[in-house]
Amino acid sequence: MFELKWLWKNLEGDRTRYILALVLSVVGSSLTIVNPYISQRIVDTFITGDNAIQNLTEERAFLIMLCMSMIGFSLLRTGLAYLTTMQYERSSQNMLYRIRIFLYNKIQGQDMHYYDHNRTGDLMTKMTGDLDMVRHSMAWIIKTIIESLVIFIAAVIYFFTIDAELTLWLLILSPPIFVVAYIFAKRVRPMYIDLRERLSQLNTTTQENISGNRVVKAFAREDYEIEKFTDKNVNYSKANKTAALVWLDYFPYLETFAQAFNVILMLVGGLFVMNGRITFGEYAAFSSLIWAISNPMRNIGIIINDIQRFFASLSKIIDVYYARPNIVNEHNLVEKRRYDGRIEFDHVSFKYDNVKVLDDVSFKVEAGETIAIMGSTGSGKTTLVNLIPRFYDVSEGRVLVDGIDVRKLELDQLRGNIGIATQDVLLFSDTIDGNIAYGDPDIPEEETIGYARLAAAHDFITKMPEGYDTIVGERGVGLSGGQKQRIALARALAVHSPILILDDTTSAVDLETEEHIQQSLRELDYSCTKIIIAQRVSTTAAADRILILEDGRIIEEGTHAELLAKRGYYYEVFMLQNEGIGRKVTTHGKE
Repeated sequence: MFELKWLWKNLEGDRTRYILALVLSVVGSSLTIVNPYISQRIVDTFITGDNAIQNLTEERAFLIMLCMSMIGFSLLRTGLAYLTTMQYERSSQNMLYRIRIFLYNKIQGQDMHYYDHNRTGDLMTKMTGDLDMVRHSMAWIIKTIIESLVIFIAAVIYFFTIDAELTLWLLILSPPIFVVAYIFAKRVRPMYIDLRERLSQLNTTTQENISGNRVVKAFAREDYEIEKFTDKNVNYSKANKTAALVWLDYFPYLETFAQAFNVILMLVGGLFVMNGRITFGEYAAFSSLIWAISNPMRNIGIIINDIQRFFASLSKIIDVYYARPNIVNEHNLVEKRRYDGRIEFDHVSFKYDNVKVLDDVSFKVEAGETIAIMGSTGSGKTTLVNLIPRFYDVSEGRVLVDGIDVRKLELDQLRGNIGIATQDVLLFSDTIDGNIAYGDPDIPEEETIGYARLAAAHDFITKMPEGYDTIVGERGVGLSGGQKQRIALARALAVHSPILILDDTTSAVDLETEEHIQQSLRELDYSCTKIIIAQRVSTTAAADRILILEDGRIIEEGTHAELLAKRGYYYEVFMLQNEGIGRKVTTHGKE
């Protein structure tokens, strides 16, 4: 019932149209008995009746009227069927459009925790195949159920008006058919739930393989990926066949019962005609409408199949529909203001799925200050900076911007004051200009070029076929890692924000380019607090302060000179990196 209430809720705006479609289905299906009734009158009056020959002569106009009525009612039912189908299609398509928009907005509004625990392929399946199954159910399955039920009831009522005993003989088969259908429905439903899950896995494998095709080719793992996809495809195919073939276990029983209607009519109905209990015309009416009883019984398994698919898909959609993010962006209209850029971590701890990632981290960053963060892989650097724009919420403590807990700030305003260049660079399938201006599409082209210059990207962009109008492939395909990083940096600079977070954004560029970028960052023409995650000492050396993270805790803090004097982690990294450079220089000299 909950699922039906959900559907009714989402039909808002098309409820009248859908109710009209249901009414038209009932009316059109009810008219099914008209032509058999007319046929009965024709047979009894003009063919087998006692005065048939006389009636043919004297009441020819009545016969023509009956024939024309049959044609008229056939055309009327055809027109009603067309109109009914159009109403179902329009209402279901409109509902599908609204739900898809709502789900897309819902997914957009989810926090990072949701994306961490939901695969892309699953979400794509829900937004496409599952949604289309729901639309198909609203447009066709419900229509089929209503029309089959109405035709069945109308036929039974009409049969009772002719002969109740013969009708009861026909209906004697109904209870066993419903028992078989119930057992079938109970058995097949979990199979379709499993089938949707296997389809999601198949789509996830496909999506990951396509998006990661360069890695696949780089490691020559095409055969492995083909084998993995084949395995998922086989699993899905087996589940699909198993669910489909279950129907074959019950089909012989249902088909036998459906055919038995004709046998009963032939034996009992024929006996009644010979005894004069019913006329030949009434028998003809039974014969022409027997399909109205047998077909619904015959199709009950197919209908149950589709209903189980429908509910399996609907449950997946409802999971997304009612998903609630822990971090909610209300998109409230607030006065735009530029932050000063002061940041404070006050005894911050953070757990990810009950695993402690940050442990009692405290530090302050003044407005306009540059802070570098360094540490081994998995030390919590990226997690730490992700707490500032509130991608995640702290488990303990507070993160403050301009002295206000970020949990009390409007998310749009907070994130609008932060420029971010992430570690995993993602460029959209758009022009280079469009990618740089993504955060502020209204910035003039000359400013876009200016930010590209600051990020040391202008030179390689102008050498591309269409310059800034060059279309970037999906996820930046066609660009080197360093080129993508520089475009991402230009994109972060273009929002002109008071807080700039750079997560290892110069790791793929050469030292000369890095020095140009560092110089540009030092000479920005606006006040900006910078938090830079880096592994190169050449990047961190000019920072006002450097934080060293290890196992989620700050183990060292100070300037470049102060940390070298401590001879701890930072000193060891400095010596390793400079020793490597020294070796290269020595080797080059020998050559």
